[in-house]
Amino acid sequence: MLDLARLRALHAVHTHGSVGAAATALGYTPSAVSQQITKLERETRTTLLERQGRGVALTDAAQLLVATAQQLLSIVEEAEVALEEQRGRPAGRLTVAAFPTAARGLLPGVLARLTAEHPSLDLRLVEQDPHRSVELVARGVVDLAVAHDWDIAPLPAPEGLERAAIGEDPCDVLVPAGHALATRPGIVRDDLLDARWICQPPGTVCHDWLLRTLRSSGAEPEVAYHVAEYQTQLALVAAGLGIALVPRLGRGPLPDEVTAVPLDPTPVRGLFALWRTGASRRPAITETVRVLREHWPPRSW
Repeated sequence: MLDLARLRALHAVHTHGSVGAAATALGYTPSAVSQQITKLERETRTTLLERQGRGVALTDAAQLLVATAQQLLSIVEEAEVALEEQRGRPAGRLTVAAFPTAARGLLPGVLARLTAEHPSLDLRLVEQDPHRSVELVARGVVDLAVAHDWDIAPLPAPEGLERAAIGEDPCDVLVPAGHALATRPGIVRDDLLDARWICQPPGTVCHDWLLRTLRSSGAEPEVAYHVAEYQTQLALVAAGLGIALVPRLGRGPLPDEVTAVPLDPTPVRGLFALWRTGASRRPAITETVRVLREHWPPRSW
């Protein structure tokens, strides 16, 4: 008889790419995950993980077990949803994935309220970029994701997922206080064609939006600094090293050395929640989506 917890550990290694990342997602130590897989290897009399450089790779036999694990975990989820629906109140573990600014600017209040109102709900938070969080929901690794996209750079969602809009997050152009644009009441995209940019790394939603937007105006943006964290972008703008396009969510107060200038038309990213269609009846999902909407927009704006 195959042990479900051990199959879950193997499935997590497959999904996250390493024992350490799987341990973080499951809330275990890497040693505990390794022990689960070692026991599974003994049960199956099969090698499941092989050393590959500094990491591990799944064997063909492990890939077969991962497929089986996915089916079993889906069945377990259906049973959990049915039981929770019968109770009529949120309960059990709910793992939420959210991008960094949502994790900082929106989720603390939402999670605190849910925890206070629903003591039987075990909430977990994983910080992930939107592209990655959608994948994690689709694979059943997390239960719900808070993601975002832009009008000219929509984020595709695999079949089998449901989504609900949370709100719209406007963005401002942040410039050094002494910059030529700092005293303007508003600017247009053509004012930004020769700017030196501070932006998130390639492959992120915000980076894709910036490139597509400025290229549509006939210019190739000069991105001098690729920085993932908005607070670091603020520090670079304050030092006079460039300008940045930063959403209001999770931005916090601006330092005296930085000025926010409105851009016309205003760039807006849309926030939404994603979950698997099979979990749509789960009270924990519907209640979390409701509270997310009620907490929008954040008080920090």
